[in-house]
Amino acid sequence: MILGIESSCDDSSVALIDINTYEKIYYKKISQELEHSKYGGVVPELAARLHTQALPNLIIDIKPHFKNIKAIAVTNEPGLSVSLIGGVSLAKAISISLNIPLIGINHLFGHIYSLFLDKDIVFPLGVLLVSGGHTMIIDIDCDGKISVLATTSDDSFGESFDKVAKMLNLGYPGGEKIENLAKDGDDKRFHFTIPLLHNRRLEYSFSGLKNQVRLEIEKMQFITEQDRSDICACFQKTAINHILDKLSKIFVQKKWAKFGIVGGASANLSLRNGVFEICKKHDSSLLLAPLEFCSDNALMIARAGISKFKKREFIDYKNLQINPKIDFLNFNR
Repeated sequence: MILGIESSCDDSSVALIDINTYEKIYYKKISQELEHSKYGGVVPELAARLHTQALPNLIIDIKPHFKNIKAIAVTNEPGLSVSLIGGVSLAKAISISLNIPLIGINHLFGHIYSLFLDKDIVFPLGVLLVSGGHTMIIDIDCDGKISVLATTSDDSFGESFDKVAKMLNLGYPGGEKIENLAKDGDDKRFHFTIPLLHNRRLEYSFSGLKNQVRLEIEKMQFITEQDRSDICACFQKTAINHILDKLSKIFVQKKWAKFGIVGGASANLSLRNGVFEICKKHDSSLLLAPLEFCSDNALMIARAGISKFKKREFIDYKNLQINPKIDFLNFNR
């Protein structure tokens, strides 16, 4: 089996998966949301300390399986450097003590495998990745080579939800809170403009939309619960329409038989419904990760590790380094 370790941001997670059957042997994630919520976002130093506490406790749970572990897959890029260090350091220690190989995993690559946790991966494939740190549309060809067709020039889709939630004093993380409030809101009350609507560039930008929301909030002397719901509904609708506008343009150029949505923000049901309609229009099958495994998790890291294990793509512990930034030139490694 493969041991997966994930600590790229504020969740500590460990998983075991069978190499041949993809059966989930063990999975557990410890969230830090409560600790960070009072600050309105992730505090790196706090995240690092909490990872140091949580990860060893998770490993204790799987000690009976140590003799069956064939390799360790660990997230080493991209993410918060102080968080990545926690997972990579633990993976190196286990690798040395058990004398088993290491596999470095780009956690964005791991998100793609969240669509195939219990089955073989199928190429070619189009993917929309939306999370707190990233927003991109990816093309994967028949050989598994990844090309990034569009990304964001500033805030990510998920990050914009977190920042709007902070403006409204809703707490962190903001995605689910805004989605829930939006259900009772009037999505026609505020006329937020869709970013880059008439711009031919295949690019996302959420900073302008976030500023529109801020200006509307500043106009109000007192914000009622209905005001919050209406702002959330209008913001969510506009942010999703921005995603769908560029995605529709790309679907005209690309003919994907299968298209998936991954990343923590892919749990948004309105976004899923919008992408489903685009896929339906273009005769493309929509692939979705289970809601439990949309956000960062060790199971997707372990699943991605199986593919590298079968190719014998191991890395010596001395050479395994963290890389906080995404490297588009080496996204396929």
